[in-house]
Amino acid sequence: MIDKIISEDMDRIKKTIKKDVFSDKKVLITGGAGFIGSWLCDVLIKLGSQVIALDDLSTGRTKNVDHLSKNKAFKFIKSDVCAFENKEKVDLILHMAGHASPDEYQTHPIETLQTSASGTFAMAELARKNDAVLLFASTSEVYGDAEIVPTPETYWGRVNPIGPRSCYDEGKRFAEALLMAYSKQYGLDVRVPRIFNSYGPRLREDGLYGRAMSRFILQALTNQSITVYGDGKQTRSFCYITDTVTALMLLTANPKAKSEVVNIGNTQEVTILDLATKVKEITKSKSQIEFYPMPKDDPKRRCPNIGKLETLVGWKPDVSFEEGLKKTVTWFSK
Repeated sequence: MIDKIISEDMDRIKKTIKKDVFSDKKVLITGGAGFIGSWLCDVLIKLGSQVIALDDLSTGRTKNVDHLSKNKAFKFIKSDVCAFENKEKVDLILHMAGHASPDEYQTHPIETLQTSASGTFAMAELARKNDAVLLFASTSEVYGDAEIVPTPETYWGRVNPIGPRSCYDEGKRFAEALLMAYSKQYGLDVRVPRIFNSYGPRLREDGLYGRAMSRFILQALTNQSITVYGDGKQTRSFCYITDTVTALMLLTANPKAKSEVVNIGNTQEVTILDLATKVKEITKSKSQIEFYPMPKDDPKRRCPNIGKLETLVGWKPDVSFEEGLKKTVTWFSK
């Protein structure tokens, strides 16, 4: 599934990345049919890589990568990352597999923990045996309900280890600790981006997978009530998919990122109520905004300090919230 909007965005990413870094590299992408994973598949194919996309399709969609099926440089394998055994040598592993939607991971807490624990262990062993670079998609959720905002990588977090979100939060925190141990004990080349809220084309809107951004857009386009939890004053920092993917690629390519934990996100802090209002305005929707009780342990504020990212790769996200939202609404409306 690739259209004009996605194609133009792919070209935008490609202009920022040096092709020779990834040319002829064999890359394994776990969660390769997912939101971010499928974008990485497309970009890496354009940069001349050989790509193996691994996905059990519990949250990924085949339509995100079916346009690549006839490309000789692309292979799709349906498998659980925890049970995957690879016989091909790989140069890079981008471990993106996981349940990222709160409703979805709270419905499947054990699977969520297994992906972060067993899945990451499997990928670390594979990277060690192949002497490959391993990039692990961590999350801003490791900070929990942060007391320091904008939040730097040095902040240790404020997480409820037995709360409803702990399967995701603590799973990612364990995976980070595991990879740092592999780095120290084996010298494994790991990079750990902590990704803040990403959005754009291919973000799932249906059922348990829908997140605030995609849910609001779907509700607005169909004139349903826009459902805001709490008073809507809680904030998030929304990073458009091209910026997220560009940052991931730059960190993968840069030797200085070895063993580093790096925030990836947009520094524009937006309240959830402002998001709902903006979506309603752009879609010209007749939807009403309805308020529901705040879920337990939902973070009050979220905004990254990205000074480390800028220092390491000499780049920062450049798609504004308004520009990215308009693109996303246009894509969803089609």
